[in-house]
Amino acid sequence: MSTSEQETQSLKPNNIWITRCPVPTATGIAIKRGTLAKKFAKQNIEVFTLQDSKKELSVHHYDHQLAALFREGGNVPALAARAEGAPSRLIGLTWIDEWQVIIVRPDSDIKKPEDLKGKRIALPAYAEQRAGSIFRAMSLQGIRGALQLAGLQFKDVKFIETAERSVNKNQPVSEERDASTFWSGLDALLTHEVDAVYVKGASAVEAATKRGLVVGIDLDQFEDVTSRINNGTPRPITVHEDLLEQHFELVVDFLEELFDTADWAKDHLDEVLEILQSETIAGAESVATAYRNNFHLGLHPSLNPARIDLLKQQKDFLWLHGFLEHDVDVDSWIDARPLQALLQRRKKKAS
Repeated sequence: MSTSEQETQSLKPNNIWITRCPVPTATGIAIKRGTLAKKFAKQNIEVFTLQDSKKELSVHHYDHQLAALFREGGNVPALAARAEGAPSRLIGLTWIDEWQVIIVRPDSDIKKPEDLKGKRIALPAYAEQRAGSIFRAMSLQGIRGALQLAGLQFKDVKFIETAERSVNKNQPVSEERDASTFWSGLDALLTHEVDAVYVKGASAVEAATKRGLVVGIDLDQFEDVTSRINNGTPRPITVHEDLLEQHFELVVDFLEELFDTADWAKDHLDEVLEILQSETIAGAESVATAYRNNFHLGLHPSLNPARIDLLKQQKDFLWLHGFLEHDVDVDSWIDARPLQALLQRRKKKAS
């Protein structure tokens, strides 16, 4: 080993940090399978996750201020953090449809997007900080998507603000604290305060089912992909820029593990669904309901122009409606070098 190679090796971090959202991600699957830890253990690097660490570190899932951090999660906090100057770089995007629906009471006449006209729609209250108003942003964007399908606008419905339930937020999601903590419109439906509520994901399936509520409109069933632009569609993969600049090959290694995991997932749907029960904090039936349509074939990160354009549309929506402190230049946020290097590495291995 040359002197320069020895110096580079000695400068490698002793650990890296990983954070992901409770949704289908190659990152989460790789963590649960242990393959991510094994990959970096070969370089004497330990992998830690924010979800399993001290509470004071959890803020970095939102502010991206932790060195050596990789994040695969919703675009609302990722864009909000970038708008506030977070030292993150966007290195990949995924798109996984995850049961974006409009929930109604069983006796509701809301069966299609056109039926939303004149109805009372739940809108979660603002959080203390804009970056924390994720459920309000998701709800507003989800309703926009549904209205778009019918040629309707926000002025055609009446929004009813619903406050987050008052609970101990440190308490794990359970029978006492389920998705209605955040999708507060579910309980507002039961009391007839609202007529419809947008929700998404496996935990929301469980909360709605427990209350005897039903799907009025399934946004995943419409061909217009722009009607499903939201927090997780597309979902960004970001890295702290210091790690990217100082240890570029480690970032490529991380993406390589995501690709290897996505390759594995293609032929192991049952195992993926089982992993997602713990990842999403939901039962088998709810996971199967939320994640359909061969979602397990789409876990590979990409930076294709169409996906980037969808992210730009989401960014424009968040900026227009006040969820970002400043506008974000998505193009300058992107660093395509690690993904390009990985694709070249994989091509070389295949030849």
